[in-house]
Amino acid sequence: MAADHLSVTFAALADPTRRAILARLAQGEASVTELAKPFDLSLPGVSKHLKVLQRAGLITQSRNAQWRPCRLEPARLKEASEWVGEYRGFWDESFQRLDEVLKDLIQKEKQDDEGREDRAEN
Repeated sequence: MAADHLSVTFAALADPTRRAILARLAQGEASVTELAKPFDLSLPGVSKHLKVLQRAGLITQSRNAQWRPCRLEPARLKEASEWVGEYRGFWDESFQRLDEVLKDLIQKEKQDDEGREDRAEN
């Protein structure tokens, strides 16, 4: 079941407009009109993005008279972050090994350059 949630979450996060909406909602709740302002989209277009985010469990939308505020639901983001975090160790180790290889190559290149300079002087 968690993998299904993750698939829906990552699919929702794949769109830059939806990520921007989430970034805005991280500052506090907002109406659909407020969320639509920075985008060149119609209100129905923004509503479609909001429905995707709602289905993924990333936001909720409530009703307060005519105002329908949207708010961020961090639990699914935390779940996705934890899943990605499981691979952080792998990438950290890979980058450390790459760093060691690069340091060795740079050191070898410096030694080769010094050897050429010494031969050129003689």
